[in-house]
Amino acid sequence: MDIKDTARQLDGAGVSAFLRSLPAKPLLLGLGEARHFVGELGELRNEIFRHLVEHEGYRSFAIESDCLMGLVVDDHITTGAGTLDDVMERGFSHRFGALPANRELVRWMRAYNEEHEEKLRFFGFDGPLEYWAESPRQALTALHALLDGPLPCTVETLDALLGPDDRWTNEATVMDPSQSIGRSADAQRLRLLADDLVALLDTQAPRLSAEDRERAALYGRTAVGLLRYHHWMADTSPARIARLSGLRDGMMAANLRAVAEHGPALVFAHNLHLQRNKSLMSFGDQQLEWWSAGAITEAHLGDRYAFLAVALGTVGDNTPPPDTVEGILSTLPWDHSLIDTRRLAEAVTKPALRISHDFAYFPLDPAQLDMIDGVVFLKQAVRLG
Repeated sequence: MDIKDTARQLDGAGVSAFLRSLPAKPLLLGLGEARHFVGELGELRNEIFRHLVEHEGYRSFAIESDCLMGLVVDDHITTGAGTLDDVMERGFSHRFGALPANRELVRWMRAYNEEHEEKLRFFGFDGPLEYWAESPRQALTALHALLDGPLPCTVETLDALLGPDDRWTNEATVMDPSQSIGRSADAQRLRLLADDLVALLDTQAPRLSAEDRERAALYGRTAVGLLRYHHWMADTSPARIARLSGLRDGMMAANLRAVAEHGPALVFAHNLHLQRNKSLMSFGDQQLEWWSAGAITEAHLGDRYAFLAVALGTVGDNTPPPDTVEGILSTLPWDHSLIDTRRLAEAVTKPALRISHDFAYFPLDPAQLDMIDGVVFLKQAVRLG
């Protein structure tokens, strides 16, 4: 089989044909990143999302960014709250607000909502964390404010137990668990109070509007997730980093299930978070393993979850060897291609794994092609951040 027979030029018609080839219409369509901060990919993602909105009924966009900060963006695109500059500064984590493609996406979604009655929604689905984590203050106090009595504590009690935020956000805890307060008496009491507040939310659901129930549920799972994460940051066992990585992906997956309740959504995140297979990472002399958000999501949604992995050809000045998957795909005639991975697996035999000189680029693993629904291939990525 010729390699060209496995692919087509990536355009709107190609995206729609891909969706029709799936066993079911996905509630969540994952579009992966092989590398963050690729300008060309951000622009291509925007084109794909516009097509999905205008021709396939998609109304939501979710990105690997702080779920609480994402509320700022969602408020802006749905109500016009805040200026675009302010939203880009306060509505994204991981420096994603500085990306021109993200700014253009927010601008376009706001303009669309001004002209249409059925509104687009924006979601961050990462937790407020990296390997260090934010204070649970925002999530806990916002949840407390939405509930009615009898409450298990006052907001003053929460403030006293939380103390200064910098004792939670100490980045030194990433490598030194002894500096974490996650197992202190205050943190343990906060975990119990968070559990009580979430339980109270369930009993008060009838008195809350749909919007308040959605927000309260987000605050509740974020507060519980952050307190659990801080607890395990204080762990000294060899399994610490793997457990923290799994907790982060678990929080992502819980947020994605909430996004799916709003109907079809495009999900944009790193391939490693959206993949179906187990995540592996070398850490010193350990080989760490945990299940990715994509794998957890598929366990809940089944074939209503689909995954398009992204692969890059030339990255900066690094060209892939011709015997790698990226090298083979670089012979395609299009700048942007959409590849049927089932046919690709038949067309290429034992390709080599690309060794990237760019530490931020994660090559496509040829052994995992059967775990991917399709590949979006960019022949060249020059605008790297």
